[in-house]
Amino acid sequence: MSTPPDAPAQQPAPAAEPASRTLSRRGWTLVSSLVCTLTLLLIGVLVPIPYVSLGPGPTFDTLGSVDGVPVVKVDGEPTYPTTGQLRMTTVSVNDDITLFGALGRWVSGRYALAPREEYFRPGETEEEIDEQNTKLFQDSQSNAEVAALRYLKYPMKVIAQQITAGAPADKVLVPGDQLLTVNGKTIVTAADVRASLAGTTPGQSVTITYKRDGQEKTATLTLGKASDHGAEDRPEGFIGLGPIERPDVPFTTTISLQNVGGPSAGLIFALAIVDRLTPGDLGANATIAGTGEIDIEGRVGRIGGIPFKMVAAREAGATTFLVPADNCAEAKDNAPAGLRLVKVEDLGGAVRALEDLKAGRDAPGC
Repeated sequence: MSTPPDAPAQQPAPAAEPASRTLSRRGWTLVSSLVCTLTLLLIGVLVPIPYVSLGPGPTFDTLGSVDGVPVVKVDGEPTYPTTGQLRMTTVSVNDDITLFGALGRWVSGRYALAPREEYFRPGETEEEIDEQNTKLFQDSQSNAEVAALRYLKYPMKVIAQQITAGAPADKVLVPGDQLLTVNGKTIVTAADVRASLAGTTPGQSVTITYKRDGQEKTATLTLGKASDHGAEDRPEGFIGLGPIERPDVPFTTTISLQNVGGPSAGLIFALAIVDRLTPGDLGANATIAGTGEIDIEGRVGRIGGIPFKMVAAREAGATTFLVPADNCAEAKDNAPAGLRLVKVEDLGGAVRALEDLKAGRDAPGC
């Protein structure tokens, strides 16, 4: 009996692959790309960048009211009705922007980007920046009042604004004292105080006459040396006070506007005060906007951000925009359609230009 040949050995079945199979190179590439994309998206959406965005800010009619409070108010002196609007303009500055936010603003064409350090010094807190802007805004209001009342020929007085600690004026004068004479010379302007000391020397005695609480007083001071009190060295004697000019009038002018900073509203504030205190009407039913820093002599200085201010003005309905002379070239290159540019160098020139426009005459343009 024959024996059948041996059957081939049975091969074991291959083991089943585990469920968690290792990703292929292509799979890892896709995962890595997805992680990178999500990371970039999060950075673009959440992480601030060291830039600020600049754009058109709000405008305010200085002949009108905000939240029921007149922007410019005169108490104790007759005022005259006005029509039209005199709008101050602002620039919106936002320093809390992300990469995607910045790109969106830039693409819109309505905003510009600038390095943050051009507007905020390293280490400055938001509170410090707000304080600085508030101080500049308050100074612009004060300068506007002085410039307007000087233009209208109201009398002025010189008062002591600051007293240097330990200086000859300290313990004798206090801020707010009106200066009448210094070293025998009548004080009419703030510059007269320094001029009155020409030719004096440290250690010399001078007489100063001042008024406090309506009473006239006289004191003798021994002049000091400027460099001993932290001031710039000078050959003449040193008193140690900062004089400033203020209107000598029996009425008060109040400018009320919150959450606005910087000095560039001075021109429009001054025009509003002039318009309130004089017959006639500078606005003449028109919407006029403008910008410009102003000093107590009424000189109008260059400002920043004028392209954005013109856009804001035009969107608020303005047809005329008052431009500081030094900003004319920039304004002309960026003026929106339908906005007439009027060049101004000082408060008097601005008043004359508005009167000319009202009468149908030409006014200086950019």
